[in-house]
Amino acid sequence: MPARELQEQLNALREQLEQNPPLSEEERVHLHELMQQIEAKIELEAVTPDNNLVDGVNLAVERFEVDHPGLTATLRNIVQSLQSMGI
Repeated sequence: MPARELQEQLNALREQLEQNPPLSEEERVHLHELMQQIEAKIELEAVTPDNNLVDGVNLAVERFEVDHPGLTATLRNIVQSLQSMGI
């Protein structure tokens, strides 16, 4: 089930953030906001497309891919899960 996989990936991202990678406060806030948006989608089990959410995660991928490859890999998995859910 894609929603379960997405929740697992969010948990992995949360664990990575708990290891205190060198992120600015702005970057941390941005990632936490994205995670809250994704969790809200999971809770609602929305089936209507929301390109803003996927676009936001894709922007985060671009923002972090050079300096934080571990976060980027997890964010890419989240994008794939959102897309497979039709979001």
